[in-house]
Amino acid sequence: MATVNTVLGPISSDDLGVTLMHEHILYGYPGWDGDRTIAPLDRQAIVAAGVETLKQLKDEYGLNSYVDATALDGGRMPDILKEVSEKSGVNIICSTGYYYEGEGSPTYWKFRSSLGDVSGELYDLFMTEVTEGIMDTGIKAGALKVGSSKGEITDYEKLMFQTAAKVSKETGVPIITHTQEGTMGPEQAELLIAAGANPKQIQIGHMSDNTDINYQEETFKHGVYVSWDRMGLQGLVGCPMDAERIPVMIELIKKGYADKMMISHDFIITWLGRPLNLPEEALPLIANWHPSHLFKNIIPAFKEAGVTDEQINSIIKENPRRLFAGE
Repeated sequence: MATVNTVLGPISSDDLGVTLMHEHILYGYPGWDGDRTIAPLDRQAIVAAGVETLKQLKDEYGLNSYVDATALDGGRMPDILKEVSEKSGVNIICSTGYYYEGEGSPTYWKFRSSLGDVSGELYDLFMTEVTEGIMDTGIKAGALKVGSSKGEITDYEKLMFQTAAKVSKETGVPIITHTQEGTMGPEQAELLIAAGANPKQIQIGHMSDNTDINYQEETFKHGVYVSWDRMGLQGLVGCPMDAERIPVMIELIKKGYADKMMISHDFIITWLGRPLNLPEEALPLIANWHPSHLFKNIIPAFKEAGVTDEQINSIIKENPRRLFAGE
């Protein structure tokens, strides 16, 4: 048993229950806030959409907990997460950390690092958000989020990984990662472990973007958890189709990896800034991109293929508990 920081305060890891490990109540790419003259923030609408989604998941599928993987540079708003949690009855875990260099906001820290070593400053930031709270909200981050680029981990990203590993080692707060287009999973695991992180508190993310069994097993060798957490997002941003993913997931489960896998969607309930102008041909590709997809479509496909209830329970309930408990 371990204590987990949620936006409403600490709970036991034993009380997490059914958990989605990588989702977003809201998200905005850096620069969204400069467009607020045309697209102002509608807090009431964001909360209402979040509550509606989480209540449906709780009432229809028994969801207990929701990890919001929004990093510092993705429009993170802990006070909104708190209101959504209060009104939906679902635990929400907020993250600290930074997104990968290509789509994050690295300029601030890269400028500061040109003037001197910023590792201590980043450590203070991550540690404060985990142990004391985020800004003046009193809400403590319960996960450390870092990411890497396609085919490489840049020097900027390595600094974030090393800092997260140090804070995780000292606090027991787990690390969740972003891998770009199904690359660098094993390398992320190696880097984090070398920097002192407990492999049992590392979840390598977006493993659903690579259907190569060898890549998957090379990542598992490090003793980390892996998350197939872009399910339903297909044919866009480097994502394979679910029809390709699900047989690989089933094969991995049958090979004995059910106790190291998690499933989520990386779904964004509300995009910050202007509404997305998605082309008509993209809409069928994301028809199932919603956090109910796991329960409505993926679990039935697993059962049809002979995956047991015990294995499914490990993936959606026990593995998140173990990650937060360091088991």
